[in-house]
Amino acid sequence: MAAQFGRRLRRGAATTAVAAIAMAALTASQAPDLVDTRSDGRTGDSTPDTEPPIDGGSPYYTDLPPLNTPGKPETSIDLPVGPGTAEAGIPATVLDAYKKAAAALAESNPGCNLRWELLAAIGKVESGQARGGRVDTEGTTLTPILGPQLNGGRFAKISDTDSGAYDGDSSYDRAVGPMQFIPSTWANWGADGNSDGEKNPNNVYDAALAAGRYLCAGGRDLSVRADLDRAILGYNYSRQYLRTVLSWFEYYKRGTHEVPDGTGVLPVGTGPNGGDDPRGGPKGGKGKGAADSLPGDGRGGKPGTLPPKTGNGEIETPTQPSKPDTPSDPSKPGEPTPAPVVTDLDRVSAQELTATAGGEFTEPPRVRAKGVGGKAVEGARVQYEIRGETQARFPGDATRVTVVTGRDGTALAPKLLAGEKAGSFTIRATVVGRNVPAVDFAATVKARPAPDPKADALTRTSDEQLKAETGSEFADPVEVKATYQGKPAAGVAVTATMITSDAEKPAENDKGPYFKDDEDKPVRTLNGLKTNADGLLKLPKIFTDTHAGTFLLRLATADGTTLTIELTVTEKASDAP
Repeated sequence: MAAQFGRRLRRGAATTAVAAIAMAALTASQAPDLVDTRSDGRTGDSTPDTEPPIDGGSPYYTDLPPLNTPGKPETSIDLPVGPGTAEAGIPATVLDAYKKAAAALAESNPGCNLRWELLAAIGKVESGQARGGRVDTEGTTLTPILGPQLNGGRFAKISDTDSGAYDGDSSYDRAVGPMQFIPSTWANWGADGNSDGEKNPNNVYDAALAAGRYLCAGGRDLSVRADLDRAILGYNYSRQYLRTVLSWFEYYKRGTHEVPDGTGVLPVGTGPNGGDDPRGGPKGGKGKGAADSLPGDGRGGKPGTLPPKTGNGEIETPTQPSKPDTPSDPSKPGEPTPAPVVTDLDRVSAQELTATAGGEFTEPPRVRAKGVGGKAVEGARVQYEIRGETQARFPGDATRVTVVTGRDGTALAPKLLAGEKAGSFTIRATVVGRNVPAVDFAATVKARPAPDPKADALTRTSDEQLKAETGSEFADPVEVKATYQGKPAAGVAVTATMITSDAEKPAENDKGPYFKDDEDKPVRTLNGLKTNADGLLKLPKIFTDTHAGTFLLRLATADGTTLTIELTVTEKASDAP
């Protein structure tokens, strides 16, 4: 089905009627009853849900996908087939960008459960998959893709925020690139998806990763319908927009295929005379040639205000709630698949979890979902939620994540980062959509151990030469002072070792001066010595054996500061020939 800009494609009343019925079945009963209003982007809250919409309230493509299953028209023979195979084709580079962005988020924020098909759905609605895949080998659009000027006329009023760097407009902002970021939101969420050192909204790799990061922000779990709706509405707060994106999301989940770049289905009605040729527009920064300017009439989105915020700063979804969080059955559009029946949730890992501030918990929480007869339940969704005053977070700075149980019925939470705040909190595990008793884990973050005192210098407190005869002891004690940045260093750990004279590989000497241990046995290394409150350290008595000569005593701190002292041993007078 060729894309439409501002109107549904009408290929006969029957086709349109069936499309409308299927769309209603898919979304009407699930989506909140939203008000088509939007803000001018002048909010002060920094949470994702209260920032200006990602596309600034710009227009979007409102056509619906064909009703046949992509690549499988035989599975929906009672529905209009249309050119579904063409619509299911996603340009190769664009498809690769979506998949790589989802893979990156799966690693950095696994609790988000972002599917690449969602990025594809938004990319379809926002820019027709980068204008049918008109990108170079690095993923940058051949010409910048620009939305209409957001001057407060038909859409939100957003004055220039980037001096025209991205959108070529120094008066007002425009949505930019394959995912249609306005410059101010790109400043917050821009990403480098292709590792070229730049964050370019006209690059599909950068834009897809940035969109994924936004969709996952705030601890959202996109496998939960309420979070999914909220994330999509962050792009464009419109009931029609939500339903259109969801329709493409469901469509792409049933199957897609790769097509060469530049051969994807192009949006219709974007040229000067309603054709497919791009309309010329202002030259945008980081672009190539004249811009593809998306017209400002006919697409969804209206100027206005955002819906009211709740006390915690989040956007409040008006009136009707979503339906239960159950996944859709691909073979039956609009009909949710019943969630697995879970009757009990058992703790598998230890009840008490500990970590040191700045580190991570070595054993994340793990539970097992059981059904009738105590059998393990596969495919159940378990939500882990951090409760209490703590800086501990799951990956992606999330306070709650959802994990699907495996064949053995267990669900292992992602790694849990301790944060810097010491204290105790609770991690609660619950089964999504089921009234099953929760399982709590007691978690404790211990304060970091105090760092070992440092010294950047060790010096003797006396200049007297250290001399002794064989078979005796040194009369003068060895005393040193440790300092750090010129001040006495108290509590510095010092090791004293009698070493050989090999400067390159000094080792403990086996002859010459020595210390005595608690049993009066000779030792030539002393560990655990520490400087006092004034940074001073006086060594125990040093004894001599029968060997005369010059020997070396090395003092070393844990951070590598050293001092080498010469010890001179002469033949005892009575022993001299």
